[in-house]
Amino acid sequence: MTRLSGKTVVVTGGGGGIGGATCRRLAREGAHVAVCDLNLEAAEKVAAAIRADGGAAQAFRCDITDRASVDAAVAAVEVELGPIDVLVNNAGWDVFKPFTKTEPAQWDKLIAINLTGALHMHHAVLPGMVARRSGRIVNIASDAARVGSSGEAVYAACKGGLVAFSKTIAREHARHGINVNVVCPGPTDTALFDDYKQGAGNPEKLLEAFTRSIPLGRIGQPDDLPGAIVFFASDDAAYITGQVISVSGGLTMAG
Repeated sequence: MTRLSGKTVVVTGGGGGIGGATCRRLAREGAHVAVCDLNLEAAEKVAAAIRADGGAAQAFRCDITDRASVDAAVAAVEVELGPIDVLVNNAGWDVFKPFTKTEPAQWDKLIAINLTGALHMHHAVLPGMVARRSGRIVNIASDAARVGSSGEAVYAACKGGLVAFSKTIAREHARHGINVNVVCPGPTDTALFDDYKQGAGNPEKLLEAFTRSIPLGRIGQPDDLPGAIVFFASDDAAYITGQVISVSGGLTMAG
């Protein structure tokens, strides 16, 4: 028996690096995985790989910035896979510039994807969890939320807001049997991190500096994240809610 046997799990941004790794790990733990992504082709690729490996997964297009798209995706997941037991809010986007060089239109997009999108997902999924008096939510924030990060001011603000929001929802819904926790990745080798490096004058020098600053001596890989996510999604974390954990090789050590 695996830890998530028969559970229906929604992962936003499931077609990306961390999202795809998380979907694959969830499937190995026995979950029925809804791979949700704005890029349906990427989501379908992840879902097909999971099915080829003997797991259960289905792709769904979901634009988390559009409430109608969110509602349609959640309804489709419940028709195809059943009531949602676990929500993993993983989708994110960033622009890497000093704050004074950013524009309000970029702020709007950052907030829509990194904060409002997660609010849409909670608002769509929570009523069903409340009715069933059971559920797990794992929000993927960032170490930028905990300690700041140069060139990511608005992104950090959104992720900091997501941490505070998660703690509040954890308090509001503990009595309904719903646990809400947060995983904060540090620098991780994804397409988003590639964009971050390219925004620097010397990407290789930046990579070297990041690597030196991490006590475990390497940049994170997408497969480093799912262990913590699956833990929070499982009954192993049944008595844990409102907590934040960094998966960053020791880059931050917040107590």
